Amino acid sequence: MSNNLYKPIICLVTIFIAFFIVTECTTNNKAFDEPGKNGIVANEAMNRCVLYVQGWLDHADPATGLIPRNLNNSKDIWNAPDAAADNYPFMVLTSALSDLSMLNGRMLDILQTEKRLTSRIGTLPDTYSFSKQGFNDSVPDPDRIIFGASEYIKDGLIPLTEWLGQSPWSDRMLEMLDDIWKQAPVETKFGAIVSTNHEVNGEMLQTLSRVYWMTGKEKYLEYAIRLGDYYLLGENHPTRDFEKLRLRDHGCEIVSGLTELYATVCYARHEKYEEYKSHIHEMLDRILEVGQNEHGLFFNNVNPKTGETIGKGIADTWGYTYNGFYTVYLLDKTEKYHQAVIKALNSLYDNYRNYNWERGSADGYADAIEGAINLFNREPIPSVADWIDSEIKVMWEKQQPDGIIEGWHGDGNFARTTIMYYLWKTQGLSALPWRNDIKIGAVQKGNKFFISLWAEKGWNGKLVFDQPRHKTQMKLPFDWPRINQFPEWFTVDANKKYVLNDINNKTKTTFTGQELIDGIDVKLDAGEEMLLILK
Repeated sequence: MSNNLYKPIICLVTIFIAFFIVTECTTNNKAFDEPGKNGIVANEAMNRCVLYVQGWLDHADPATGLIPRNLNNSKDIWNAPDAAADNYPFMVLTSALSDLSMLNGRMLDILQTEKRLTSRIGTLPDTYSFSKQGFNDSVPDPDRIIFGASEYIKDGLIPLTEWLGQSPWSDRMLEMLDDIWKQAPVETKFGAIVSTNHEVNGEMLQTLSRVYWMTGKEKYLEYAIRLGDYYLLGENHPTRDFEKLRLRDHGCEIVSGLTELYATVCYARHEKYEEYKSHIHEMLDRILEVGQNEHGLFFNNVNPKTGETIGKGIADTWGYTYNGFYTVYLLDKTEKYHQAVIKALNSLYDNYRNYNWERGSADGYADAIEGAINLFNREPIPSVADWIDSEIKVMWEKQQPDGIIEGWHGDGNFARTTIMYYLWKTQGLSALPWRNDIKIGAVQKGNKFFISLWAEKGWNGKLVFDQPRHKTQMKLPFDWPRINQFPEWFTVDANKKYVLNDINNKTKTTFTGQELIDGIDVKLDAGEEMLLILK
């Protein structure tokens, strides 16, 4: 065959190769559009959280370093159910995601100071007055102290522990939990319990159900079963016996708490799971019958006996209650519970944009958005993503230039939900140390994980990947939806190997999952967008 006959073939092969290269590059560039956009909003999210921390530290008590309960009529006190439970923990978490020197410095100092100054009944804290340099109340009130410690544990220290694992904050949690149950002042036929307050008992059910798995200690399961029996097998069933069931915060915790215990005994005490089943389903069925509006969201309060709605208003914590429904759906495959969640999620974009949650409070937005993020993690409905993107901007507009949002302990909930949003847009990635010009965004498509990382100035740091925390940190049998958890998006297995493809430098590097979890070194040139694909 003559050389002339080869020329058309060579030409066609050359065109094909060129087309393939161009197509591949174009495909890669388009694949990074969404991570790049996610990086822009993730940047704003983390910068707002860092500004919030700085704003509140500016108001810390000069003598103790503790933050006040509020910035108006409660500026003289630190207390457990508000300053410690709602605000401080999300200053800690922001620091864990942005500045480890702040985490291990000032945040840890605050923890050690509050333990030293405020512990009153064993390790249980009581309200501290800055002006008195001592307790605000001359006589300790055990009910108040138990309530404060319960709030501190469930709202603050459990979420921190789910992210950080074993730490000084988890140590504080466990010592307080043990001292709460040393008190257990309420005698029942099922054994001593800590309170008749449904909020406290709901918080204890959630905490004990998680801590039992985390520690493997049977005493925590025994405490939880006492509460489960008290509500499900006694005369305190939430829908059979209550004349008022609160489905918003400071009441809805009992529903979620009982379903978390139900999930736990399914794996740990199956005979108790079978004993509870009809009572759990009775509770959830009745809430669906009398507790919903036309869009599937929950009223603030109902009388479950009569079916009457008490007062007006829709619970911003609708997602907290639906966590319980979704958990039972996962366990029992009860499709009507699944469909109830789907209906509520599908109603958000058309009916609840810029909704007046809690009279426009940032805290109301935070709770509503958190519920959506947590359930969207399980049911990725596109309109829910659009709603979250819309409503987070409404909430962010409430932050003031100095970082303060509304000047009360609910500001911490603004940060908590903003961190959840950040972790969604980064798919669990974090860049340490954080700097205000860093933009990190990610998206998972099939078995590929696309990452965009950019900084205005040169930056050396670590890119830290998330792990399946429900298993590695909490040792839960499965990842049921939980109040104040930080959902898992893209997680790596410590024992597997991953290939990281640097598109710009045309390099491929193999890492173990543990190396990714510990953080890999990254060097960014000024203005460079680093494009990475992990497989």
